[in-house]
Parts: sequence; structure tokens; C-alpha cells
Amino acid sequence: MGFTVLIPARLASTRLPDKPLADIAGLPMIVRVAQRAAQSAASQVVVATDSELIAQACQKHNVRCVMTRPDHPTGSDRLAEACVLLGLDGQDTVVNVQGDEPLIDPALINACAAQLDLRPDCVVSTAAHPIEDPAHFGNSNVVKVVTDIDGRALYFSRAPIPWWRDAPTPGQPATGDAAPLRHIGIYGYRAGFLRRFPQLAPSPLETAESLEQLRVLWHGERIAVHITQQAPGAGVDTPEDLARVRAVFGA
Repeated sequence: MGFTVLIPARLASTRLPDKPLADIAGLPMIVRVAQRAAQSAASQVVVATDSELIAQACQKHNVRCVMTRPDHPTGSDRLAEACVLLGLDGQDTVVNVQGDEPLIDPALINACAAQLDLRPDCVVSTAAHPIEDPAHFGNSNVVKVVTDIDGRALYFSRAPIPWWRDAPTPGQPATGDAAPLRHIGIYGYRAGFLRRFPQLAPSPLETAESLEQLRVLWHGERIAVHITQQAPGAGVDTPEDLARVRAVFGA
């Protein structure tokens, strides 16, 4: 199973300025993410950036990097250009790992890539895990996903889905096979689809929910969902998040 991990990175964070360059136990965060991704079965790990500072940090620590245009409206556009620069197309598999996930599980990366080998009817793969905290069910910052009998995504939403109509307590999450799933923000793509994704018209549902993956479903394509029982490692969005990750690395 050969695949490419692409890590988009830019210096645009407002809550944590210069986030990809934040020090974690002596290494920039983007380097930590790349090193973690390199523990997967990927044939190559590449950072896609528009920042010379990020590119320099990658070069210093022997992380492959490609320079992309600075005017991309979304990370998917940046990834599409990276596919062109790397000569990826057709059925080549790309796994998008976010640049603020230094604790990403390499096994999760492998599982996301494997979904596209197992599901020739799907052009995208992603992951989810069961929601255990009832408070997360109603939290709009926690994205939920529902799937069909074959594990393909039916819908993603910030709303509490699926809704248990006859719950003993209103708003209580369903249990058993209908228990809600929390979406994990990792994606696998067939490179040919990723290259044409930016040309697809945005979906009204995507705009309403602010969830780019809904564009895939809107245009009739399928997304395979890998279900894991493990919640992903903490990402980094705030200084508090960074402190927690530094503690994991003993910094």
C-alpha cells in the first residue's frame, strides 16, 4: 500500500501566531507532525506551504516540502496544487494530515489510506469514533457523521445526529447501532479527484454547516468512513493546547 501524506501549513493562525513553528521539545510543530506521519506506511511525507519560514524549518530537519501559491482559499486548493507539483494523479492515494496534529496516530493514517484500497466506489475516506460524552452530542463544534450499511457517509453535521425521537430524556444520544459518531478531521483522497475538487461548485449545505466535505456528497461522490474506538490525540489551536502537547513530549 503506497500512498502520500500531504501536510498543508501556513502562518495564518490568529489564536496561536506562527503555530506551525511553535517549539515542541526542541523541534517546530510542523516537523513533529511530519515525523509522526513518517511512522505510517506512507511512501512519502510532504509539507505544502506558502511560507519561506516553514520551508526553511522543514529543510533544516530533512522534511520534504513544496511551495504553493499564497492565494489559495482553502487547504484543499493547496493540496490540489501540491498533487500537480508532485505529479500525483488518477488512483494515487493522498492522506491529508493537518499541520497542528503532532500526536496523530500513524495507524489512523494507514487506516484512512486503506479505506480507498478497500472501497473502489469511494473517492474520499475519513474517520470517526463513538461519542462517549453526552455534552459533545449537542456541541456545534463537534462534527457528527452518519453512515450507511456499508460504512459510507450519508451526512456530516454540527447538529446532534442521529436524533433519538423516543429518548427517555430529550436530547439524549441514541445507543447501540444508532449511537452517534464524532468525525475526525483526517482525509484520504484519490489524487485525481483531489485535483478536480476545487473546481466543483460549493454546496449550499457546505455553506450552511461550514463543512467542506459536504461538497463531496452534494456532487454525488462517496466518502468511506473508518470507525475507530480511539479518540485522536489532541490537536493544537490555542496556547493551552500547545502546553498540553508539550507536556506529552516532556517539554
